[in-house]
Formats: sequence, structure tokens, C-alpha cells
Amino acid sequence: MSGRFSDLPDLSIRRPTLIVVMNLLIVIAGMSALFGVEVRELPDIDRPTVMVRAFFDGASPETMDAEVTSVIEGAVARVSGVKTINSASEENNARVRAEFSLKTDLDVAANDVREAVSRIKRRLPEGVEDVTIVKADTDASPIIRLALVSDRLPQEALTRLAEDDVTAELSAIPGVATVQLFGNQERVLRIVVEPMRLARFGLSIDDVASALRSTSLDVPVGSFKSDNQLLLVRADASIWRPSDIEALELRTDIKLGDVARAYYGPAEAESYSLLNGRKVIGLGIIRRAQSNTIAISDDVDKAISRLNRRLDGASIVKVSDDAQFIRGSVYEVVTSLLIAVGIVFTVIYIFMGSLRATLIPAVAIPVALIGTIAAIWLIGFSINILTLLALVLATGMIVDDAVVVIENVHRHRTLGLKPLAAAVVGTRQVFFAVIATSATLISVFLPIAFLPSNAGQLFTEFGIVLAIAVAISSFVALSICPLLASRLPPMSGEQGGEADGDSEDADLRQVLQTCNCCLSKTDVGAQVFHAPKCHLARARAHTH
Repeated sequence: MSGRFSDLPDLSIRRPTLIVVMNLLIVIAGMSALFGVEVRELPDIDRPTVMVRAFFDGASPETMDAEVTSVIEGAVARVSGVKTINSASEENNARVRAEFSLKTDLDVAANDVREAVSRIKRRLPEGVEDVTIVKADTDASPIIRLALVSDRLPQEALTRLAEDDVTAELSAIPGVATVQLFGNQERVLRIVVEPMRLARFGLSIDDVASALRSTSLDVPVGSFKSDNQLLLVRADASIWRPSDIEALELRTDIKLGDVARAYYGPAEAESYSLLNGRKVIGLGIIRRAQSNTIAISDDVDKAISRLNRRLDGASIVKVSDDAQFIRGSVYEVVTSLLIAVGIVFTVIYIFMGSLRATLIPAVAIPVALIGTIAAIWLIGFSINILTLLALVLATGMIVDDAVVVIENVHRHRTLGLKPLAAAVVGTRQVFFAVIATSATLISVFLPIAFLPSNAGQLFTEFGIVLAIAVAISSFVALSICPLLASRLPPMSGEQGGEADGDSEDADLRQVLQTCNCCLSKTDVGAQVFHAPKCHLARARAHTH
């Protein structure tokens, strides 16, 4: 088996085109992966989170907790994979936050929660409405803040524009869980009752409320079918004009307009959003759990451009974007990676003293790094601060194997072997040393990927990427490096000149036969000490 493993250096000399193509495939795969791999600040360690919200107008926090929150909690707790449940009951609304285990699929969890909540809706009070399920933590801070600005539209018109047009466009972006509005004031119908007139006619507020409730009647009553068509019939008694509302009869000859006044106006402001001292509608984009912040930011920029071209009398301004910090962090780490590569090249050149010999490890570094990016995309990881840190650390490690191979090949050439023979003999001599070194490094860094809890999730990509980079560097050092080393011109201290092609081929065949002989008759330990002497003796005898 050892002979089969160590045939890679021989193959690199016998079939140079095959080795070059294999390394080029690694580079092409890495370059292709650059356009498809995700870029984010940190690895994906977000726990799948589903938020359930319910609204009950006029309910106190105690009522919400007893009649709404506890019922929803019981339903969500029965969903498979739930790890923790947190809830909050406030005036008019309740929130239940369910956090699932890391291996749970977020879409499946959201569907399970939606089914569980739908089964208990009949147990909720009659006034509970707008029960929503969101695949995110709505208590989280928005990753992007926008402002809808207008110089001529009132606040209620801006609110309607934000709800009907802007929010729908932004919510459709992949990775966006919800869009929060700040400073919005909806246009509502107000009924102002005059108590003195109400008392004069002997009426109460309940009479007014009963009359208003009757205005929302809109029910289907059947259908009318003929030979050519089918007509659906419905009873629509809903009214929305203030004049029609004031014409409602509270009692014979007494209309609502006699005791109250109806008009449309802005709702009571619960929050204000200001931009440079001017009232605006603020929009906060909450990202979905396990989504890419940078990809969301790019899609939001495109959506803003489309909306600004379409909106009349209003425009959208980006106030803040968390993706800017992430891009800056990634840029700084990439800069550090380039600096590290430059320093490694300089150190190799100083100690090897030959620019051409330095170029061989210089080829091994980018091939290994670019090949690692292909592996990152294939596994489903992302380019983030920790994976880039792994590449920075790997820069100094992946060059070690190439330097060892080049130095040993150079030593054999100075001892009298021709370039092709020296490449085979030198690489075979250090073959298992390179494999052992790489295996040791992999065994050190790979267990980091199996750390428990959030720390393990955070460093999983770091450990695996580092191990992959070391493994690819071993293949590159044992394949392309001997090939390039055999093509180097005569070095200082190398004995003899260049032989012609026939002599070189004969020398290579003799050495390869010797290598196979030694490998078949000796074990690994004997090979290290005996085989090089056998190689040198037969090669020199062949030369003379």
C-alpha cells in the first residue's frame, strides 16, 4: 500500500499534463465558488426562532396573559423541537417566542407552529384578531433602517403609502422576516359624541355602538344561476362615508348625526420618527433567522432604487445598514490575508536565495487557498471572519510541505542526480513525512469543529476549513511541486551540466526501477535510510 501511495511523485513526472489539469480544476472550481459562496460576518449560528403575536383591543395585560398568552404557549410547547419559550403580555397584544434546537429546519418549525396555533384559535376570546407567525425574533434590532420622506404628503398618506406599497416590496425580499413601521399614523374614522345631546334624546353610548356595529354587514346569501352565467349574491350593508354614518338611525326620527359628528383623521401617534428634524415614516427591516445580512442589504438597495423611480411625491432614504460593518470587517481580513501571503513569499525568498525556487511554493499557496474556497461552497459554509481567519493561519502552514519537497529535490540535484530523477527521489524520500505532518495538523484542528453549544457552532467552520486547506496543500506539494522542481534550471552547487533528452529519460527509468525495487523489498523505515543511497549509486553508475 505504501508503494501505491507514493506513486504520486512518479505520476507527476510521467504524466505532467494530467497533474497540471488536476491542479487547474482545483483553481477553476475555487474561482467558480467565489461567485456563489455566501459572505457574512460570522458563521450561521442563529437558532431557529418563531414568534407568535396576537392582538386584543382593550384587553389589560392580566387579561392577555390569562386568556391569550397561556393558551398560545400551551399549543407551541407541544411542537417538536422546541428548546425554550419566552412570552410577554402587554396591553392589547401578546408575544410568544419559541426557540428551537439548532438542527431544526426553520420552515418546518414555522409550519408546525402555524398548525398548532390554528387548532386553538377557537379557544381564544372573540375579540382576538391578527394572530401572526413570524420566522424571526421580532424583539431583535433591525439590520437596516429606512425613512420614507415627503415634502407634500401628510403623515396619514405617508403611512398608507408605506403599508400598501413600500412594506409589500421590502417584505418580498428573500431573508426578510418582517418590516416594522415607526411614526406611522393611520387614517381612522372618528365618531365624536356630544353627551348633552345624547342625554336630551334619552340615548346611551350602547345605542351608538350597536348602530355602528350594524354597518359592517357583508355576508354571502347565495347565487343566481341561468343557462349562460352564474351570479354570486351578497348582502353588503357596509358604509364608510361620514355622511352615510351620520344618517344612521338610532331611533325613529333620531339619527346619529343628531348626537355625534363623524370624520376621518389621523390615529393617535404612538411613536414619532424624525430625520434631520422632519417627521418621516421609519421602516426597520428584521432579518429572518439563518439569513445572510449582506445579501439582504444588496437586495434592499435594488428595491429602494425601484421604489424611488415609482413613488410620486415621496422617496426612501437609507438611514443605517449593519452590512456596511460586515463588509468592512471582511475587507480587513482579506487585506490581512494578502499581507500574510506577501510576507510568506518574502521569507521563502530570503532563505532559499533563488527567485525561481521561490515561485514554486508561491504557486502552491494560491492553489490551496482557492481550492479551499471551492470546498467551503461545496460543504455549504460561508466566507466570514472565522473562515478567513482560518485561511490566514493556513497560509503559513500550507507552504511548509512545498518548501520541504523543493529543498529535498534541490539537495539531490546538488548530489549529482539529473532534474527528473532528483524530483522523483527527493519527493519519495519525504512523501510520508509530508503526509504525517498534514495528518498531525488536521488531527489538531479538526476536533475544534466538535465543540458543544454555541462555541462549537461558531468554530465548526474554522476547524474544518483549516483542515481542508492543509489536506489540499499536501496534494499540491506532492503533485505540482515535483513537476515544477524538475523544470528548474541548474542551481548553484549542482554537479554536472544538463544532459540530453535520451540520457535524462534513461536516468529517470533507471531511478524509477530502483525505487520500485527498494519499495518492494524494504519497509517504510528501511526505505528512508536505504533507498536514497541505492538511487544515488545506480544513478551515478548510469551516468559514468
